[in-house]
Amino acid sequence: MNKKEQFNEIYNKHYNKVFRLCKGYFCGDIALASDAAQEVFIKVWEHLDTFRNESSISTWIYRITVNTCLLFLRKSSTRKEIRTDILPKVASETYSDEKEEQLQQMYQCIQKLEETNKMIILMILDGIEYPEISEVIGITEETLRVRIHRIKKSLTQCVQNENI
Repeated sequence: MNKKEQFNEIYNKHYNKVFRLCKGYFCGDIALASDAAQEVFIKVWEHLDTFRNESSISTWIYRITVNTCLLFLRKSSTRKEIRTDILPKVASETYSDEKEEQLQQMYQCIQKLEETNKMIILMILDGIEYPEISEVIGITEETLRVRIHRIKKSLTQCVQNENI
């Protein structure tokens, strides 16, 4: 399999997860999430030859995604133009107005979390398995489980306070 075929396979398999993770970092802002996701896959393309299989490809992509989103948040004023014609199209997600409002509320609560906790909950919401999350974050699974419990409690309180 050549590099282009390998990249297309990775892109098709991981784009939706990367996009949702980016959406979480940008409070559901689809345009910013799309820009960041494209930047992630540009980095994946540029560094695919250097991937050493020391972790799974998805763990590697999540690390790139988190770093890219954090960089976007830090340097929001200095965006470079990205050529989008080199990336294949992926169907976007659509939700009902009520569901979209609930998602926006959840994203707002997630934004209030400390950076690592934000990363953890966004990966949980994306269905990533605990062993992979603990590898990305660099903590044991046991510690991860405790943090997830605390994060969920914090988010529940936040959402309930928003609905008052």
